[in-house]
Amino acid sequence: MPKHKLLGCQTSLPLILTIITTLLVSPSLAQTTPVPTPSSAPLQLDLLTKPKDYVITANTINLEKIATPSLWWAQENSENKLLDNWIAYPASAKEPARADLIVNQQIWSLLDYLERYDFVNRLGSVARKDGYNVRVFNYQQELLATYTCNFNTSPALCSIQMNAQNKLGLLRSL
Repeated sequence: MPKHKLLGCQTSLPLILTIITTLLVSPSLAQTTPVPTPSSAPLQLDLLTKPKDYVITANTINLEKIATPSLWWAQENSENKLLDNWIAYPASAKEPARADLIVNQQIWSLLDYLERYDFVNRLGSVARKDGYNVRVFNYQQELLATYTCNFNTSPALCSIQMNAQNKLGLLRSL
């Protein structure tokens, strides 16, 4: 091996060892604060027709102030009217604020896995800005997906979970 190539290897070897040692010795670089599990509270569809004072739905509009989360705009601009309705709950002592989205099952079933994931990610990002976690349901009260964040970190760490049935759509699109 030529002498100049050997010197180049010797120079970069300490750098590589330093990087590896730093990653192994400093677990804080590799560890992240976990994202909490999604809320296990039941979907309360009756709140769509008889809303309580503490919830906001797609049908309750306050003309004096813009309420959070900002899902009205997302619903109005939802292509193919996938987002049918939603219920937003304020934060409680037990869990952060959450928005339960109700989708049109016929349209949801036409989407493949990536289209569903994109929908959950876009609306979850909208709700996250207002401090809300998201759960996606159909009117049969089946949990289809979640977008859950740890708001105690900056920036918030979030996770998307799709139910196993939704992953089958990925095969259809291939």
